[in-house]
Amino acid sequence: MAIDIHPSAIVDSGAEIGDGVSIGPFTVVGPDVRIGANTKIWNQAMLWGSTTIGEDCEIYPFTSIGMRTQDLKFEGGNPGTRIGDRNVIREYVSINSATNDGECTEIGNDNYFLAYCHVGHCCKIGNHLIASNGATFAGHVIVGDHVGIGGGGTAIHQFCHIGEYSFIGGCAKVEQDIPPFMLGDGHPAKIRMFNKVGLERSGFDAEQLRVIKYLFRTFYREGLNRQQAIDAVKSGDMADQEEAKNFIAFAESSERGLAAGSK
Repeated sequence: MAIDIHPSAIVDSGAEIGDGVSIGPFTVVGPDVRIGANTKIWNQAMLWGSTTIGEDCEIYPFTSIGMRTQDLKFEGGNPGTRIGDRNVIREYVSINSATNDGECTEIGNDNYFLAYCHVGHCCKIGNHLIASNGATFAGHVIVGDHVGIGGGGTAIHQFCHIGEYSFIGGCAKVEQDIPPFMLGDGHPAKIRMFNKVGLERSGFDAEQLRVIKYLFRTFYREGLNRQQAIDAVKSGDMADQEEAKNFIAFAESSERGLAAGSK
């Protein structure tokens, strides 16, 4: 398929543009940018830095992708941004490059960033994320697959980890890690429940939901501290279930600590 670049767009001769790419009016594409096949870029977007964007993405007006990190520790070099396939990046989203030479901010496949989202330096975003309007990811945030994040300025503190199939409510302030399968909400965010509706929509069966409900109760309703809850699950009859193993691995690797439960 032919490449379609509007005459008013500024595309550096060093940029690599895949087949079928469409670049709209007044968009700027820098010399170290690579854009995969069939990606559509609307008008007035800014793509810069050592940035790779995959195939079949859609990038809306006034986005800023790959610009220099806002991290004051930046000392030069050529850090980058890597974005996978089939991502939708809506108006005014900003995605910064990493901080250190040779590092990258990374975004996987099939993600949907609604308007005004921000992804800071060195974040690692998985696949199938839906981030609603104004969600912000500070530097070094790690997000698992199939996560949902409400809008209204939901803010995730730097170095936090967000587990797979979790959900964070709108306007939340996330200061600690949100475990897999859980629902966090509030200011600061606390675990209110397991993500029942989201898990059902994702095809989790009754047995999987039973395991996840058990994890929620053990960690957030039995009055145990974190190590006691980990030990209880590891010695219990559900220890070999995949969901339990994933949850325990996440809890044991947490550096900021797990978000507390609500009363």
